[in-house]
Amino acid sequence: MQLVIISGRSGSGKSIALQALEDLGYYAIDNLPAMLLGSLVDELRDQGDRAHLAVSIDARNLPGALEQLPSLLEELRQRQIDFQVIYLTTDARILLERYSATRRRHPLTRDSEMTLEEAINKEEETLHGIRDLADLLIDTSRLSVHDLRRRITDQVAHQQRDQLTLTLESFGYKRGVPLDADLVFDVRCLPNPYWDPTLRQFTGRDEQIVDFLSGYPIVDAMSEDIQAWLERWLPAYLNSQRSYMTIAIGCTGGQHRSVYMAEQLAKRLTASMGEVQLRHRELGLHYTL
Repeated sequence: MQLVIISGRSGSGKSIALQALEDLGYYAIDNLPAMLLGSLVDELRDQGDRAHLAVSIDARNLPGALEQLPSLLEELRQRQIDFQVIYLTTDARILLERYSATRRRHPLTRDSEMTLEEAINKEEETLHGIRDLADLLIDTSRLSVHDLRRRITDQVAHQQRDQLTLTLESFGYKRGVPLDADLVFDVRCLPNPYWDPTLRQFTGRDEQIVDFLSGYPIVDAMSEDIQAWLERWLPAYLNSQRSYMTIAIGCTGGQHRSVYMAEQLAKRLTASMGEVQLRHRELGLHYTL
């Protein structure tokens, strides 16, 4: 059987993730008491490979239950149950905006006098242990509902094929480093097309920027060095049972240099690593090579 455990901050999209898994044929259960996980797995294990189970376990759990989760997961691992933990997070400021817009109550404010901001911070503290156990961390701050559904679907499909899911993500430092990045490469030292007014409107996917950056030996040298490092060490991550890797490449605005570098690396790595996912955060693009 296959088990997916969804956790994360309230308002980060756990219900959407669970629905996406249900559409993939998983038995989906929201807000499962942690101590029932083992018995539920036992009930479904007899179904064999056809049994796919997705559960949401988060801060709504019974008092003290979350502290038991690490030992429960270790028991499943010893029993050779195939499972993965996906943790969804969102910037606290965006969570405040979402709750203010929907006027929904945060789960931790229902039986306490905490403010919304205090509840959001308390929840993150409560879930810290689960976050550390996660196989995959997804930052949903700038993901639409459709983007999140596709991300969950793509990741789980890769896991079923026993492959390392490799994502290259371009971003702009002025909007912060992606929260779900495993590795970060800074390319702000490269020549910047932004300072040429005739190039400013284009992106790193456009021919004009490609021609500009490919004309500098330092750009190609950095691309080759990053590629060599990744090809050397990504197999080690896979051998350590790592299922997902998000490699973030940042420049100042996330429009020119980081986009170009992510595109070039994706094309090169596809030949040696297989399928590569590309995400350009500031451009709102996500696709697979």
